[in-house]
Amino acid sequence: MSQRPVIAIAGLACETSTFTPARTLGGAFHPRRGGEVIEKYAFLHHGTRLANVADWKGALIGHALPGGVVVRADFEQFSTEILERLAGMVALNPIDGLWYDIHGAMCVEGMEDVEAELLRRIRTVIGPDALVSASMDLHGNVSRELAHQTDLITCYRMAPHEDELETKERACRNLVNVLALRPDTWRGNRPLKAWVPIPILLPGEQTSTRNEPAKSLYSLVPKIEAMDDVLDAAIWVGYAWADEPRNHAVVMVTGWNKATIARGAERLASLFWRVHTDFHFVAPTGSFSECIDNALASSNRPFFISDSGDNPTAGGSGDVTFGLNQLLKRPEFRKGSDPSVIYASIPGPQAINIIIKAGVGAIVTITAGAQVDNLHSGPITMTGRVHAIRYGDRNAEIEAVLQVGSVFTIVTKLRKPYHHESDFIGLGLSPRTTDIVIVKIGYLEPELFDMAAEWMLGLTPGGVDQDLQRLGHHRILRPMWPFDKTFHRAPDLTPQLIPFSNEDLEMLQE
Repeated sequence: MSQRPVIAIAGLACETSTFTPARTLGGAFHPRRGGEVIEKYAFLHHGTRLANVADWKGALIGHALPGGVVVRADFEQFSTEILERLAGMVALNPIDGLWYDIHGAMCVEGMEDVEAELLRRIRTVIGPDALVSASMDLHGNVSRELAHQTDLITCYRMAPHEDELETKERACRNLVNVLALRPDTWRGNRPLKAWVPIPILLPGEQTSTRNEPAKSLYSLVPKIEAMDDVLDAAIWVGYAWADEPRNHAVVMVTGWNKATIARGAERLASLFWRVHTDFHFVAPTGSFSECIDNALASSNRPFFISDSGDNPTAGGSGDVTFGLNQLLKRPEFRKGSDPSVIYASIPGPQAINIIIKAGVGAIVTITAGAQVDNLHSGPITMTGRVHAIRYGDRNAEIEAVLQVGSVFTIVTKLRKPYHHESDFIGLGLSPRTTDIVIVKIGYLEPELFDMAAEWMLGLTPGGVDQDLQRLGHHRILRPMWPFDKTFHRAPDLTPQLIPFSNEDLEMLQE
């Protein structure tokens, strides 16, 4: 390979719950094509080391807000376009490598193990010789097939995911380093891969790396990575709100020496299993009503409450009205002078139209929510004063605030997560000076975490219910912690050496 290697970029990312009636459409992926892909990632911009050592070519990537199962026709349209764009590249020059930019927890109507299937299709275009490096969310899933189709693979080491860009850059750096290792003979020099499935499936709200035991578990990852002959080490917690056999924890270590990568993978997997009973929720928990009671009794302000069962960034529909219904029934918030509350948020496209027509300051009656998920509570009707209207949000498109008594409810045209102080400030709200802030979220993202004087995790119903047993998984492998509390024998955590991507994969049960 006398010239710079040609590396294509492709992938689709969406964390999808199979326990919500919501569906994810193609538009939610906000696809980027060609040069738009390079523009997204500063570490690939002109003048950077990675840009200098390889010829990066964007095919298509799409990152959707987590939600329900992806509509099959929309996925197939993206898949076809990715293959066509890659074929156009191959017609000009062979593709030496592919950065596979995915999440790892996407489900599509009528399909299984979607990320592995998409990569299988991609390999029919780029060929078996191309080296593939995947970057993933630690809440993704790594089946044996996905481990086989990739040559390098890594994931975030922090939850919340403050190392997202660092992880993606590492995936690209590992790829160019391997491609450059033996410029003329690298095709016979693929990394070895050790894979360990672990019978654990926990939500992120019990496995945040802010807290033990995940903090110590993930602190071991860079130590394994630093071992001689190791390229990368990674731990996937897996995605708890989908019901597929691939949904469970996984450890992978890649490198150049079988014994070394197996030893590293076994250390990580053994520690994970050793502490599996030590994982607990990252904050005090309670029913929604109990959280409100605690917030009213506390003097700490602002008091944050996570309405966790409908968290849109975990895959919830975002339009469950259970929490908001309970909140507005409370007599403590009937008057404007009562303790102030922000509730974020509830979608209602028709409600937004009424609010826009009336304008800021008007008194309106609207009905919102439960258009997608009405399993736990129906649409909610509210009469209040329009506090603010804002246009142009990437996800919500249009946002408004309706004040009902002392409760300021954010109403959106389309669902949106509220993770940043600016999300509130732009709507004329001040979360720092509000008594109680209720957000559809699981663990608090960094800005909200730093802002909260006190915080409780509300165990509310929805498509990402924290009470996993309440959801009804039927297809995950068993036994599986915490679904099964008794294991008649310790799990076999012997690392499996996965064949190279250009070799056949023996079909073994995970």
